Amino acid sequence: MKPIRNIFFLIVIIVLHSCINQENSKSVSEVSVSNTYLNRVEPTNWWVNMKNDELQLLVHHPNISEYTPEINYPGISIKKVTPSEKSNNYLFVDVIIAENTSAGKFDITFKKENSENLVHTYELKSRVKTAEDYKGFDSSDAIYLITPDRFTNADETNDKLPNLKDQSLDRTDGYKRHGGDLQGILNGLDYISNLGFTAVWPTPVLINDMPQGSYHGYAITDYYQVDPRFGTLEDYKNLSKKLQDKDMKLIMDQVANHCGLEHWWMKDLPFSDWVNHQKNYEDNIDNWNYKKNIGSNHRRTTNQDTYASESDRKGNNEGWFVASMPDLNQRNPFMAKYIIQNSIWWIETLGLGGIRQDTYPYPDKEFMSNWAGAIMNEYPNFSIVGEEWSYNPLLVGYWQTGAKNKDGYESNLKSSMDFPMQKAIIDGINEIESWDKGLVKLYEGLANDFHYATPKDIMAFLDNHDKSRIYTEVKEDATKAKMALSYLFVLPRIPQMYYGTEILMDDTANPGDHGLIRTDFPGGWKGDKVNAFTGQGLTAQQKEMQSFITKLLNYRKDSKAIHEGKTIHFAPFMGTYFLFRSLEDETIVHIINKNDEPITIDLKRYTEVGLDGKKLKNIISGEEMIWNDAIELKEKGSIILTTKF
Repeated sequence: MKPIRNIFFLIVIIVLHSCINQENSKSVSEVSVSNTYLNRVEPTNWWVNMKNDELQLLVHHPNISEYTPEINYPGISIKKVTPSEKSNNYLFVDVIIAENTSAGKFDITFKKENSENLVHTYELKSRVKTAEDYKGFDSSDAIYLITPDRFTNADETNDKLPNLKDQSLDRTDGYKRHGGDLQGILNGLDYISNLGFTAVWPTPVLINDMPQGSYHGYAITDYYQVDPRFGTLEDYKNLSKKLQDKDMKLIMDQVANHCGLEHWWMKDLPFSDWVNHQKNYEDNIDNWNYKKNIGSNHRRTTNQDTYASESDRKGNNEGWFVASMPDLNQRNPFMAKYIIQNSIWWIETLGLGGIRQDTYPYPDKEFMSNWAGAIMNEYPNFSIVGEEWSYNPLLVGYWQTGAKNKDGYESNLKSSMDFPMQKAIIDGINEIESWDKGLVKLYEGLANDFHYATPKDIMAFLDNHDKSRIYTEVKEDATKAKMALSYLFVLPRIPQMYYGTEILMDDTANPGDHGLIRTDFPGGWKGDKVNAFTGQGLTAQQKEMQSFITKLLNYRKDSKAIHEGKTIHFAPFMGTYFLFRSLEDETIVHIINKNDEPITIDLKRYTEVGLDGKKLKNIISGEEMIWNDAIELKEKGSIILTTKF
């Protein structure tokens, strides 16, 4: 009987131990989530098993600095608590998340003597993907840029919301809201994918609760909230998921340089240096004359200029971009950490395939190096592109990681935007041929690649939400537009195209006008007589351009020669320009011909490429040819040939 009694007691002990563990687990992960004690805690949640084990919580609540926070959760410890030096309504709580901490919900209890405790329930989530699984965009991608308010209005119920300041809704006014939304982009994914694009970059969709001009998205008033006129966080997540289901990527447009003047913290700033020129702003908060003294000088070259004065440098890095966009002070360590954590929060929340960072040369450049470095350390296969609106390749190349900068600056930034190439292509296509004009601009523009650390990681484009449409730039000449676009898509670059370029959208009535550049996409609104999604009402020329882009980009999807092949080009000759991309058994030949009359070109000039006697096919027309002694170019335009059938 004694062995049986021992076995019985052992079973009892095991059962009790199991019950205790279950109860402990319940107390950790099933705490109340319905608390409404605190105004906000940001980031709103976090994840376990991040490479960086530190997290800084911004806590905002009336008189919260008088309280002491406590956390009782396995693996979580409070490292430091910092009250705001300016407002009693902030606490910055630094916590450590130990390795192998379990995901779950827990209470942060804020205690004050002789006062009721304040409780906030926080959540640590499990990561859906490993850090290495976050794949960024690269030269194998083609990116479709969208201004969400102007693409498709799929949900009319959110067009105007009474609790927001901007009540404009007028499709006839290019500077008011038109109603496009995230669901509209989602509805258009088949169309975008069929065109051959592999990534979508919407301009910012976070809330811009500004009294006017809120549609463009660059005056953010809450870095953790989707603008409800675009949809919900779930809509944003769903867009990313549907893109991933199609093996496509979502690129998020972020803004680290400035926020909107109506951002919630502008009414209660935590530090005296939270934004640049803060005292000037606060002393003149009801007098808009302050904007005369604090605006940016936009002298972006001060980032590289060894002779730049300190006042000019500060004028760029500390000046407000415009009077309605306060310039964030990234030298404040709490602001710096806030921005970095916010970027990482969106990467994890949406499963992003990349970030486009606005106005890259305007913030503090040491911070931007740390920001990009923190992201790339966490996600080694990720991609970030920075906007450097300069036509000087020296400036564009300065910001790319691996650049041999004289000042030793390392940006940690994979890609910057190729404004120099954009200008070179437009000028080269438009100009009459001469020794120093015309196609030589394309040739010499590409020759500048010796300056870039990795040219194929630069993002090239012809038009975007700030630049005139390519069809307008080439004087509404569809043949010239095809020359420019085909060249863009075969370059050793990451190509980006603006929505509607495939149907020759233009801003010709007033070139450069942002309202016209960001025209509504036809077919995106009920009652549209023209529908680019179905082809209804499009002209023959518009349909031909759609077909041209579709054939070229769908070939490009699988072309290793375009993605990463060797590049050889030959100086322009008799109004023609030949460029070759080769890898293994695939060679792409791109020819631009600016002659109005038929011309025969001697192909012996290109013998070193090794195509003699080989069969090639025209990617667009399907016609085949043998590469022999000469080629007859019958009409002006571009030709894209491939050896791969």
